[in-house]
Amino acid sequence: MSNTAPAENAIIKTSYGDMTLAFWPDVAPKTVENFKKLAREGFYNGTAFHRIIKGFMIQGGCPNTKEGETGMPGTGGPGYKIKAEFNPKSHVRGVISMARSAHPDSAGSQFFICHGDARFLDRQYTAFGELIAGDDVLERIATVPTQSGGGGEKSTPIDRVEVKSIEIVAA
Repeated sequence: MSNTAPAENAIIKTSYGDMTLAFWPDVAPKTVENFKKLAREGFYNGTAFHRIIKGFMIQGGCPNTKEGETGMPGTGGPGYKIKAEFNPKSHVRGVISMARSAHPDSAGSQFFICHGDARFLDRQYTAFGELIAGDDVLERIATVPTQSGGGGEKSTPIDRVEVKSIEIVAA
């Protein structure tokens, strides 16, 4: 089955700079489509990276992180779930993957970008692309000071790391 659609990338514009992602539609087509759809709708605009663990990953995509929202950061989504597309791609630095709850098919809008080697997540989370530019921005975000949040994990950034927008552009 050949995909004739032109290749597209995502530019994640943050308060710390821009990161560019290339997608892997060959291994996670529905996940890539969902991410692009949400980005095009402006779903991610004004959200923030709410979970940062240096050496592991930075997590964002929760609508509860928008200014004025009262929901618990990390618990929001688009109002639907997508089916997991586990694949052989490794969770290494720069790889973007879908965050989820304990249920494999519980991802919606939240994603994480690996800051370190997280191969223990392989085939359990849907990896769907990788950074092709902006590794310095990933580094800056991943090293933002954090404090303990609701679950006691020291992963809540002290300073807001905003996702201004995610633009889908021709590769």
